[in-house]
Amino acid sequence: MKQSAGILLFRRKNRQIEFFLVHPGGPFFAKKDLGFWTVPKGELNEGEEALTAAIREFKEETGQSLTGDFIELTPIVQKGGKKVLCWAFEADLDPLTIVSNTFEIEWPPRSGKKQSFAEIDKANWFTYADASTYINEKQIALLDELKLKLSH
Repeated sequence: MKQSAGILLFRRKNRQIEFFLVHPGGPFFAKKDLGFWTVPKGELNEGEEALTAAIREFKEETGQSLTGDFIELTPIVQKGGKKVLCWAFEADLDPLTIVSNTFEIEWPPRSGKKQSFAEIDKANWFTYADASTYINEKQIALLDELKLKLSH
């Protein structure tokens, strides 16, 4: 089973929790919005510890390094069968300052031309109500668990 590791960044604003989500870049996601946003995440390298992978992926997708206390969340399994290991982290970050790494694919398909695209084309802060609309539906469980943990 493929595994990804990610970070669910959150902040408290106006006595409410807000969640930091990213939108995948590239032509396949250009016109897809609701249900396609995600926690910054990516696949683990061979032998890599999951939290280390989550921190690395966050940096690759946002340009931001995180250090401190991470809150482990219960792993989820997405529709395609990929297991996502996730940690929550409290920090504030300006979504306009993110810098994502890029990937290269043949585009348009069967054209023989390679094009580079940002792995993440935008990021934003969402209230719970908005986040649960924009995020990949299987990841809503991560929002719910974090909300529960923070209310204690």
